[in-house]
Amino acid sequence: MRERSADEEAYHVGTAAMSTDAALDEAFTPSPPTEPLTVAEPARETPVHAITQVLVVGGGPAGFAAALAARRAGAEVLLVERYNHLGGLSTGGLVIWIDRMTDWNGRLVIAGIGQELLERLPQDAVAGAPRNLWGSNSEDRVAYWRERQGAFRDTVTWSPMIDPEWLKYLSVEMLIDAGVKLLLHSWVAEPLLDRQRVRGVTFESKQGRRAILAEVIVDATGDLDLCARAGLEFEADAKAGGGGIAHCLNTGWLWAGVDFARWLKFKRDDPQAHRQLMTDAGEALGFAERPVVGWSNDVALFLGPRLSGYSGVDVTDLTRVEVESRRRMVAHLDHFRRRAPGFENAWLMLSAPQIGVRHTRRLIGLDKLTADDWRQGIRHHDEIGVSPSPSQKFANVSVPYRALVARDAENLLAPGRHMSCDPQTQAFMREIPQCWLTGQAAGVAAALAASREIPVGELDAGALQAELRRQGAYLQADADSTVAVAGGPPRGPKVSITADTPAF
Repeated sequence: MRERSADEEAYHVGTAAMSTDAALDEAFTPSPPTEPLTVAEPARETPVHAITQVLVVGGGPAGFAAALAARRAGAEVLLVERYNHLGGLSTGGLVIWIDRMTDWNGRLVIAGIGQELLERLPQDAVAGAPRNLWGSNSEDRVAYWRERQGAFRDTVTWSPMIDPEWLKYLSVEMLIDAGVKLLLHSWVAEPLLDRQRVRGVTFESKQGRRAILAEVIVDATGDLDLCARAGLEFEADAKAGGGGIAHCLNTGWLWAGVDFARWLKFKRDDPQAHRQLMTDAGEALGFAERPVVGWSNDVALFLGPRLSGYSGVDVTDLTRVEVESRRRMVAHLDHFRRRAPGFENAWLMLSAPQIGVRHTRRLIGLDKLTADDWRQGIRHHDEIGVSPSPSQKFANVSVPYRALVARDAENLLAPGRHMSCDPQTQAFMREIPQCWLTGQAAGVAAALAASREIPVGELDAGALQAELRRQGAYLQADADSTVAVAGGPPRGPKVSITADTPAF
């Protein structure tokens, strides 16, 4: 048997000190009853905590934008969030790299509430390419910003790094300033159903179980929790043929005390040594996660490890990923301190309070945004916003309102990563800016539907688009406002466009 390298020995000692693999397996093995058992919960009267026009469940990027947009559109709004902060994965999940908000020409196409939030950040809490460089193809500029996550496919983009604590703070302040009611530390339990309407929800907190009644409800949980518990059909994150879970989970982490300028100089000046360092890490630790510079040059972000074969809606899997991620975080710290220039004085700043879930369930809506749509350059008549396309080969992606509308519920909207789309589209529509986009649209729609006392699927596209424009959202062209969203053809009138078609 060969001797362990120093890196392997350190990893072995570090993990053994925490728990052996056998002990880890035992920790996640429940003691089930010898035969199937259930318990009968007694019927009870649940006190009503609040009555509101619009209820938003979940305070991540989509939920935050939905609540603010609904309030600005004139509705009474209550937002319920299970954690002690807003922002979801953009704050608690440490997804502090805000993905592309500009298209291939450098045009800011995801604007509105998301961009407003970023513009309110202090200068030292955000790092990204200046506006005059957006869309640049200069090799030098692309090379510089690629190292800082600000360039994609040889184009400089607006995709900044942000300080999550400032984003938490500003998200709450913006909602309070607008008059949104807020409940933190509250976990929605069950929907209150009345045929095809969801009359409200029950939720749990330190005060016990309470109820909230609402006219329109926005499921912004990210996992379609409310829709699933209401019995609505959904598409799941499973590979074709029952091959398991398609997307990886992880708990990210931040290190401070890093000299990122030295690290980047090392990568640039000695690429062979850099490759060897990462190869050695992979062999010693079982995988190698690369560091990314944060909003400050002394902060490193690791968005990993990406662990496959786990479900984001299975509590045992979620628990195991948390434990495994932190074990590997500690092993990485030891390796980088000893081997990586600029990391000699690195220290653990934070492991993500929220686990990194990419995909679990997807809504079955009145429409479905598909790869065929954006590959063909289709523009939806009920467009609520525009996403940058994943490749220069394609035009900007037109996002339809009806992909947020639950097919089998009259007053339920579902923006964010669980919107109605196919897996190829979900790969980019799950990103933070796209969640701001769909959340803002859902909030406006909820407010308009509540004020007009109509099902969300019957909302007029033109009215929705007019309010979105008033709130600063970017739309490509005027829709046919005479066509009601629910009254058009099954997928709505569309206009074929090319990558050269100018945006209006």
